[in-house]
Amino acid sequence: MIIDLPDTTTNAVSKRLDQMRDEGGAVALGRVLTLVVVAFEADVEAAVEAANEASHEHPCRVVVVAPLDQRGTDGRVDAQIRVGGDAGASEVVVLRCTDPLLDHPDTLVMPLLLPDAPIVVWWPTGGPDNPSADPLGAMAQRRITDTTTCADPVGMLDRLAESFTEGDTDLAWARVTLWRGLIAAALDQPPFEPVTSVRVEGQSQHTSLNLLAAWLGLKLRCPATVVRTDGNDAITRVVLERKSGSIVLDRPDGRVVTITEPGKPERHMALPIRALPEAIIEELRRLDPDEIYGQVLERGLERISTVEVGA
Repeated sequence: MIIDLPDTTTNAVSKRLDQMRDEGGAVALGRVLTLVVVAFEADVEAAVEAANEASHEHPCRVVVVAPLDQRGTDGRVDAQIRVGGDAGASEVVVLRCTDPLLDHPDTLVMPLLLPDAPIVVWWPTGGPDNPSADPLGAMAQRRITDTTTCADPVGMLDRLAESFTEGDTDLAWARVTLWRGLIAAALDQPPFEPVTSVRVEGQSQHTSLNLLAAWLGLKLRCPATVVRTDGNDAITRVVLERKSGSIVLDRPDGRVVTITEPGKPERHMALPIRALPEAIIEELRRLDPDEIYGQVLERGLERISTVEVGA
């Protein structure tokens, strides 16, 4: 069910939500967090769809803030309430606002925040260079950016490293979780030799390469190189050099990874590129600070070197 409330206020939207719950139970209780999404109009539906899928594991209230392109209008809010089949296991409020209100988004969303529940802010397209200094980010326990979607992904990642505050995270980091697990499992088998160097290959400007290489270089205390090739999809290959030979994880098609090690048979495992809802679900699983991500940003990125290779 979708209810449109043109030219309204967030206090009026909050009262309408309460009325719906009192009259028909359409808005269920039991939400575990408020997810505030700061989106451009073109990203609203994709963000709502991803949040709806995530809500089946993390029931929440989703509040989407987007610009309203209506010139000559001061302080206008067009709201939309989505519940039931249009909102997954959550309740969704979309606020389309003119510029004067977008200058104070914290005041705008405050009436819609769930009481005594954590606040998570997500920017589907890029995000601010200093999320904790943003008015909404300052209210939140967790702040989710996505460097893979901005105009200068690697540059933004470097700026996030300079401004890192506990509670910050990035979807590019969530996209390497399965890679980290596979690599850790491979290194947990004999021979237990130190890794002398690592190489992460893949798509030009995809920041998951930087984060994975930085994590490996930091934790294994070895040189780490990112090899960027145009035309690939995300991470395609990881090579860990050891005295007895290399461990190679190869995923050229973005679906199946082949793991090869000296003296062992090849192993094939499904490892599809993570879709947006999977990455959001991953990040909402923890509301405490991600200390490893912070270490990778602050101490790991400076350890990596980059090589550009043509397609």
